[in-house]
Amino acid sequence: TIDIFRMGYYGGLGARLMQTLGPLAGKPQAIPTPGPRRIHECRWEPSARIVIPADWTSGVYLGRLSRVPNPDGTMPWQSYVIFIVRDDRPADILFQCPDNTWQAYNRWPDSYSLYIDPGNKFAWCNNTVDVSFDRPYGKYVQIYENPQSVGSGEFLCWEFPLCYWLEQHGYDVSYCSNSDMLTPDRAAKCKAFISVGHDEYWDLRQYESVLEISRRGTCVLFLSGNAVCYVTPFRAGFDGRPNRIIHRKGPYQGLTMGPEPPQTTFDHVGPDEGLLLGARNILPCNGGGDWVCAKPEHWIFAGTGMKKGDRIRGLVGWEFHGLPAPLPGLEVVAEGFALHGGMRPVPYQATVHPTAHGGFVFNASTIFWNTGLSAPPGHMPLWSHNTRPNGPDPRVQQITHNLLRRAIER
Repeated sequence: TIDIFRMGYYGGLGARLMQTLGPLAGKPQAIPTPGPRRIHECRWEPSARIVIPADWTSGVYLGRLSRVPNPDGTMPWQSYVIFIVRDDRPADILFQCPDNTWQAYNRWPDSYSLYIDPGNKFAWCNNTVDVSFDRPYGKYVQIYENPQSVGSGEFLCWEFPLCYWLEQHGYDVSYCSNSDMLTPDRAAKCKAFISVGHDEYWDLRQYESVLEISRRGTCVLFLSGNAVCYVTPFRAGFDGRPNRIIHRKGPYQGLTMGPEPPQTTFDHVGPDEGLLLGARNILPCNGGGDWVCAKPEHWIFAGTGMKKGDRIRGLVGWEFHGLPAPLPGLEVVAEGFALHGGMRPVPYQATVHPTAHGGFVFNASTIFWNTGLSAPPGHMPLWSHNTRPNGPDPRVQQITHNLLRRAIER
């Protein structure tokens, strides 16, 4: 059976059951053998189809796949399938799910990803591997193993706390995937665009689109870390459908400007992501630490009571940004050190800079930001480099309210 849920607040439950399919007659289907550039594409027969009803609200939807109850009464196996329902209306907020990054780290089957293969041969420093969206999501194991990530990508790890919190507070939100941002058209209809969680892999057209909407006046919030790190072009899948395969073509320029340029086989370097984000990806870009207030008089801190040097414990991690770009009016609002490997201090900076028509770009400089907003059912707390975020914090909540209200009420 497949129980389809829309994810959100729903009185604290975290989801609403929308439809149930089945029972279905499932059958084994072939695990693909590695193709050129180590790609795995599943050419499976569909077991079920659904036409999205016209009254389903834009959002992130999880289909919970369950075997029918076992004859002996033991718990049946379960996993998920995840998808996004889109719309085209002029919403206040456009929430971009970073599904390119979900696929880059997806180890299905047998530990194949953009990073490793079953022999643990690291491939992150080259452009010789493809990954396909035509496969299930395996268990998320980058920094911990989350059994609820089987089939759901990284959504329950990184993005769900923001989805839950925005809908709890009644914000007008529409949802999209990375591939919906290949032109500026969708986001240009919205007042704020949010990059969420771990948003590392961007097609160059995404970069150009978000830079363009910032010039038109849409506010951009990077409630994320390690964002816009690698240029990841899309291409069509085996059956001609567009945007089904990605590969790591090369880094955006900021990654080559830090203290440790990677030893790579890349033949491409993208533009400077700092000109969009405000701060860049530097190496090492992972660690853990406290988010430290640097400019308490800035409007983002209104109502927080924060003073210079005040810390939000454990909020910086798993990855972050640093090396601010020389943009007019850019302000560093938080800065400090994250401990790489729990020992080596690496600087990070969170920034705000103005854009056209009274807009702005905010860079929180941490993947963990959204863990400071809520702890919804199904979200598993995280550890990184001997530190961890401490869960919902009223200061993170107030800063985020300040950012969204400034974006929406201009």
